[in-house]
Amino acid sequence: MNERENGGQAGGSVAVLVDHLDGTVRPTALELLTLARGLGREVHAVWVGDRAPAAELAAHGADVVHEVEVSGADARLTASVVDALQAVLAAGVVGLVLVPSTFEGREVAARLAVRTGAGVVTGVSGVAVEDGCWTARKTVLAGGWDTACAVTGPLAVVAVAPHAVQALARDGAAEPVVVRRTAEASAAARAVTVVSRTRRPASERPPLAEAEVVVVGGRGVEGDFSGVEELADVLGGAVGATRVATDEGWIGHEAQVGQTGVTISPRLYVGLGVSGAVHHKGGMAASATVVAVNNDPDAPVFEFADYGIVGDLTEVLPALTAELRRRRG
Repeated sequence: MNERENGGQAGGSVAVLVDHLDGTVRPTALELLTLARGLGREVHAVWVGDRAPAAELAAHGADVVHEVEVSGADARLTASVVDALQAVLAAGVVGLVLVPSTFEGREVAARLAVRTGAGVVTGVSGVAVEDGCWTARKTVLAGGWDTACAVTGPLAVVAVAPHAVQALARDGAAEPVVVRRTAEASAAARAVTVVSRTRRPASERPPLAEAEVVVVGGRGVEGDFSGVEELADVLGGAVGATRVATDEGWIGHEAQVGQTGVTISPRLYVGLGVSGAVHHKGGMAASATVVAVNNDPDAPVFEFADYGIVGDLTEVLPALTAELRRRRG
């Protein structure tokens, strides 16, 4: 009996879904490859489409690059991405699949699990082999608990939070083996017809879910996000908001951070006028460093902030932005 057949054994290679847009690899994919190569297993990078940047993927950890063309449906549908992953899994050598813990990535993970019977863990900060099982670590209950989730079946699908690992290229990586595959679109993929696509307005700010720095405005900004945006631009970060701010129409709902919005895990989170309600904390609890500014010294946000400033936002925010701009020259 091999390891894939023996339930509970963390056997096989690691497959990484390489998320990309117009041929450009997203930063989260390079983080996943870095994580995968540290697990000591052969790493298979799965690229949906052709012309994969094999050298870049190999530098970050890929031993084998699979270019998978999906015929019969739009290749960007999550169902089509699952078809591509299944084409790679059919060889029976993969025991762990890593995907980004984004809206699309979590949907891919769920669809793949339904089709294969795999165990799924999302919002993960790390993966290791413990007691013979692939074990994923994550925070739950609004960051109140650290958990270790062991997948006891033969296949684990793990969605890793952005910035859980720093993407690092290695020198002298060998040329990867490039395998070209064709996957027939499933009924789920064929059932969808894409009639048009509208590109989001261009922005120099990073995507909210992937940003290393996020500046969030809450009720305390009283409808004025200009200072939030200015600080975010000085720090090279993204702009987020609490549910109250989006419900009031001060900013679009796509900026909402929380359990019912976008889940983020930046290296730096700055909350401006954010109370720190539990539903908001649930979407940002994985932040590495939390800075809060609020005029209420009893605001819940100060219970989990690394650095807190009690003060008037109209005074603190301009001073903070000006000082950071001065230090950055």
